[in-house]
Amino acid sequence: MLSSLKKLHIAQLAYKWLFLFVSFLPTNKNLIIFESFLGKQYSCNPRAIYEYLQRNHSEYELIWSVDPRFEKGFIDKGIPYARRFSVKWLLLMARARFWVTNSRMPLWIPKPKNTIYLQTWHGTPLKKLAGDMKEVLMPGTTTEQYKENFFRETRNWDYLISPNHYSTEIFKRAFQFDKKMIESGYPRNDIFYRPDRTMISEEFKKQHKLPDDKKIILYAPTWRDNQFYQIGKYKLDLHLDLEKLRNELGDEYIIILRMHYLVAENFNLEAYQGFAWDFSKHEDIQELYLISDILITDYSSVFFDYANLKRPMIFFTYDLEEYKDDIRGFYFDFEEKAPGPLVETTEKVIAAIKGIGEAALSKDRMNEFYQRFCYLEDGHAAERVVKEVILKNRK
Repeated sequence: MLSSLKKLHIAQLAYKWLFLFVSFLPTNKNLIIFESFLGKQYSCNPRAIYEYLQRNHSEYELIWSVDPRFEKGFIDKGIPYARRFSVKWLLLMARARFWVTNSRMPLWIPKPKNTIYLQTWHGTPLKKLAGDMKEVLMPGTTTEQYKENFFRETRNWDYLISPNHYSTEIFKRAFQFDKKMIESGYPRNDIFYRPDRTMISEEFKKQHKLPDDKKIILYAPTWRDNQFYQIGKYKLDLHLDLEKLRNELGDEYIIILRMHYLVAENFNLEAYQGFAWDFSKHEDIQELYLISDILITDYSSVFFDYANLKRPMIFFTYDLEEYKDDIRGFYFDFEEKAPGPLVETTEKVIAAIKGIGEAALSKDRMNEFYQRFCYLEDGHAAERVVKEVILKNRK
């Protein structure tokens, strides 16, 4: 074990020095490297920025950084990519003019002097982040180490995207970020304002053979910091009783499960064929928002994005007291301000869904929530970011 760790350390050191050497070569001024969720997905803000550049700025070379375990999705879509930590990846990353990612890069990879690092992040914060966290319960680190590593990473960021002013204030403090903040709205939410969004939704249902005569419930919970198998792989028990849901709602609804990318569970839904689908491995949740009629979530930031659609939301918060007090903590009074009812059992979830037509949530509260968190969203966030970061830094 000790010998293996020593070899890994030597390999990382050699790679780092090679990376540094290549970074002294001339910068490729038109090269932009994209990465989403550690190279696991073609999704989120990096995808929206990539697709905007594809449509409007063909002069740039656009390459994705991909975890080799997830490259099939990129091959199938014909997306140009390099395997993360390969020699090709090193040669591209070390000479790229721009890095665009929504999560942290490994600290042992040095950022080249002439590279501009655009950090898009991946959500409006409800849960305490980074420097604001009282205690870090994730495996493989301590609270002090986690915060120190996060701070070291944010020193490399040149730009950070914010979806609203509320997030800007939190990001500045929690990330100790003092460079250029772009308060633009999230590029990934541009899709909600596209004139062809209905066609996108219909095509998706057709492609995945989803019934077009039933409404769709999307269940998208977050992960729990203190429930894990190992570093980077988290447990999640499915507290929703699918049998009860099917019995009560199956004539009118189907349900789609979309677990967080850090959740390692594989749910066997054979017994619920025709009613329940697991779309956890589907890369871009924005497409799932579009096709769904109701969102069930908990403390995930998905509800901030979903609010753009002004569709009903239900918060299945079976562990609310533990989560808000012991696991992570919230930035605002979630129970008071959540844009939908908070429920603790499957029976109450069912009752809330049946009550949707009876205005389970007042329009006033939804509008208040929308005005606070979604006011910048208009379908042009990617354009604003590209103009501010890419086009202003052309050389």
